[in-house]
Amino acid sequence: MGTILAMRPHMTEVTSDFQQSRGGWLSPTAVGYIVLSIVVLVWAGFALTMRAIGASPLATADVALIRFAIPIVALLPAIPQRLSVLRKVRPVDATLVLLGGVPFFFIVSEGAKATSAAYVGALVAGTTPLSVALVAFLLERRGVPRKRWLPLALILAGVIGIVAGQQHAVTSETLRGVGMLLIASLIWGAYTIGLRRTGVDAISNGLLLSIGSLVILVPLLLTGAVTTHIGQFSWHQALPFVLVQGLGVGLVSTVGYAFAISRLGAARSATLGSLAPALASLMAIPILGETLALATAIGILVITTGVILANRH
Repeated sequence: MGTILAMRPHMTEVTSDFQQSRGGWLSPTAVGYIVLSIVVLVWAGFALTMRAIGASPLATADVALIRFAIPIVALLPAIPQRLSVLRKVRPVDATLVLLGGVPFFFIVSEGAKATSAAYVGALVAGTTPLSVALVAFLLERRGVPRKRWLPLALILAGVIGIVAGQQHAVTSETLRGVGMLLIASLIWGAYTIGLRRTGVDAISNGLLLSIGSLVILVPLLLTGAVTTHIGQFSWHQALPFVLVQGLGVGLVSTVGYAFAISRLGAARSATLGSLAPALASLMAIPILGETLALATAIGILVITTGVILANRH
């Protein structure tokens, strides 16, 4: 997800870059809703493209290369002025951020191959508040406030309901995929904590993630440690991943979410953004031909409710 959901703690640091316009035929609030709608579509598209990797001629490493290279190219002018800031980031905090790069991407890909886009959206993005709370306790011994118990309990209940509700159709491969997605969610929780601890703005965190991930990924590609299909697919076949993973997740979700916060406020933007997992499930039906079981739909609804309540708190 790159900057999905976990960029929220630092988005307010870059909102000053956006000056609200008082002219034009749309109000600032209307523009904020339009931009946020695009961002939520990008977040939903992340789940769809991760699921679609297995049916495409691209390898996971090829899509990862697209995901991390395009933001670097697009943000190239911003790199020199942020290098001095990035040098001050502690190695342990940089490591937490980089967990959200190559490790997260490959683990999500493996989980997506064995499950569905609905699972990816619900078990990764949907469980982010739960994972952040758990990782914060393990790393920083930070307790969970009593007012967050109910939202986190709803999220956990939704996860259990998704799996247990259709146990007749769940295979060992599906359970393996669910396990991979939950591990990815924990990694995303560590990444989220890392974003907060670096103390830099969202664009600097995005550059740290993309540059660091590319430094890790390129040697893996050159040594053959990971599979690549470069040269075996066309530009047309790679285009959906370029648009969603590279431009969408890497750029639009970062800048667009900050813009939405400047127009709508952090609480309202976070709450509306929590609809992404449910939207991914609905979009997967016509786009990927997936079905949405009743138990999965109910589980996603419960998780979404928990995430909305968690964001409101």
